[in-house]
Amino acid sequence: METHMQPISLTPRRTAKPLALHERWASLGRRIAFFGLLLLIWEAVARAGIWPEYLFPAPSVVARVLLDGIGKGLYLSAAWVSIQRIAVGYAISLAIGLVLGLLIGRVRALNETLGSLVLGLQALPSVCWLPLAILWMGLSERAIIFVVVMGALFSITLGVEAGVKNTPPQYVRAARVLGARGLALYSEVVLPAALPAILSGLKQGWTFAWRSLMAGELLFYTLSLGNLLQVGRDLNDAAQVMAVMVMIVIVGVIIDQLLFAPLEQRVRARWGLGG
Repeated sequence: METHMQPISLTPRRTAKPLALHERWASLGRRIAFFGLLLLIWEAVARAGIWPEYLFPAPSVVARVLLDGIGKGLYLSAAWVSIQRIAVGYAISLAIGLVLGLLIGRVRALNETLGSLVLGLQALPSVCWLPLAILWMGLSERAIIFVVVMGALFSITLGVEAGVKNTPPQYVRAARVLGARGLALYSEVVLPAALPAILSGLKQGWTFAWRSLMAGELLFYTLSLGNLLQVGRDLNDAAQVMAVMVMIVIVGVIIDQLLFAPLEQRVRARWGLGG
């Protein structure tokens, strides 16, 4: 006889108190003032002539190069190529990392063996995978994707593992009493309870994947953000290098705000952790 478990509310819902309008404007004002001051200091140091302009350009010069690259479509095309690559690599990391994290977090034998391996590999910088990627796959798209996967996989795995291990045991016991077994136990109890830690691991994995992609794109010439950095270096054009760095930051922040920020807000509100 099959028993269907009713959805369980793990914690009482509490609505996070939103910031007042004047507090938001004050926070925005502080940020603008801070970054404005940094730009003024940068501009002043660049105009002092301590270093030649091709080595230390002023922010006005970097902004001009950035806008010129965007206007010509070069930076946008390169960003689109990089986004496609990280989407594939991160999706693979996510699929493997979720399964590994669940298994390591729930199976003691795997935790003592595979878990130790994952923890050790997490400490290995993603750039260390570049030589193996070239030897195994040559100068190809697969090599770049491989570096991205290895850069993100272990952070995601450890995040899921930590969330599963920190799931209160009374939740699991109560679910089993109500008839939850197998996949239902994980999908309806363990994963929702572990969601804050899992989301933290996913976000950290995304950050490492983005960094790994920039390193992987230096393998061979293709139109991409990482390769534009290499071109700027080869031409001794610090303005282009800095402009591409700004573009990388912009793309990373946009993806974070569109994908992870809404998820974080929903999870924090769901668990009553504030805004």
